[in-house]
Amino acid sequence: MPSSPAANRRTVSPEHWPTLAAVDAALRGAMERCEHRPFVLGLCGAQGSGKSTLSERLAAQHRKAGTNVAQLSIDDLYLTRAEREALAHEVHPLLRTRGVPGTHDTALGLATFRSMDERQSTPLPRFDKSIDDRAPFSRWDRADADTRILIFEGWCVGAHPQAGEALLAPVNALERDDDPEGVWRRFVNDRLAGDYQQLFGRLDFLVLLAAPSFDVVRAWRIEQEHELRASVGPGPHATMSDAEVGRFIQHYERLTRHILAEMPGRADLVLRLDEKRSLRTVETPC
Repeated sequence: MPSSPAANRRTVSPEHWPTLAAVDAALRGAMERCEHRPFVLGLCGAQGSGKSTLSERLAAQHRKAGTNVAQLSIDDLYLTRAEREALAHEVHPLLRTRGVPGTHDTALGLATFRSMDERQSTPLPRFDKSIDDRAPFSRWDRADADTRILIFEGWCVGAHPQAGEALLAPVNALERDDDPEGVWRRFVNDRLAGDYQQLFGRLDFLVLLAAPSFDVVRAWRIEQEHELRASVGPGPHATMSDAEVGRFIQHYERLTRHILAEMPGRADLVLRLDEKRSLRTVETPC
């Protein structure tokens, strides 16, 4: 991934460079330096930041222009429910909840990248959140052998681990009450420092959709749940109350805060959002 030190950045006013145009322009420029394998674009953004929508629109735009594009979410690499249950029993109960590093099948992700690099027609894993398990292979998509761009998006795509001392103090009630000895957060950090770095090392370009704060991320996630509840209507549906969302998002708080503090100094493109998810500023390498 090209180096892009924060000291060499310029800020572009959002009214002159909307989000999609910003990413598209940067992508086209970077692709000129990558001709012999699929170009892997990493999109990192907290829950509710709009990364999936951006991925869809960017892919549609390039497909319309005749470019073969594949899409993969880090969510599609989740371990199966049975595998997470085993981790919950063997390591820590919090690993039953999907999301944090250590709950993904990184070997599957690396094998997918290798197959695409070898210009093979490649199955793309898919996860079914409605059953909290990996979708049957028959429902997986497939990347064509001549795929030119792979968009790899997720809340922790491209993340770096924290220093060990940063893990000592809990960041929220979940860590204080459910992980008082720090077993869970050390496991997550160790896994992030290991095979996840191999996975993220395949990125050719990293884009960060930067929320203004973690408190805004919490509000975005609650808003998403309200929209889901409105769409499914009354009845016994798999939606969460505001309190349940508040607990759920605590699983992601530590690493989300770390990403917002650390990643802007090294991402290739930083799109800073306001509370409405509107683009505030764009930071690019000089």
